[in-house]
Amino acid sequence: MGIYVPILVLGAIATAFAVGSVGIALLIGPRRFNRAKLQAYECGIEPAQHALGTGRFPIKFYVTAMLFIVFDIEIVFLYPWAVAFDQLGIFALVEMALFMAVVFVAYGYVWRRGGLEWD
Repeated sequence: MGIYVPILVLGAIATAFAVGSVGIALLIGPRRFNRAKLQAYECGIEPAQHALGTGRFPIKFYVTAMLFIVFDIEIVFLYPWAVAFDQLGIFALVEMALFMAVVFVAYGYVWRRGGLEWD
């Protein structure tokens, strides 16, 4: 139990700081609410104007998110491979080359289809 005391103390300090910060902001913060402050705000875009009033996001946002996920997963696989490269041998080199080729084919497809243009 003694080895967990520093972790528990750090958790208690973090919790006290978070609760204390919110509490102090509620106590001494201004209370002047108006209609503009109570509305939703998302990255500078008014909530009803981002997609011609339909309430849906344009598909380009989803394509960008999917591309981020694909390349993020590629990096997640590349780091452990790079760390253990010496022990894995030539088979792992060939497998990683195939994996990266598949990812770059997908990237080329998206590029040719115009998925990276923001017009």
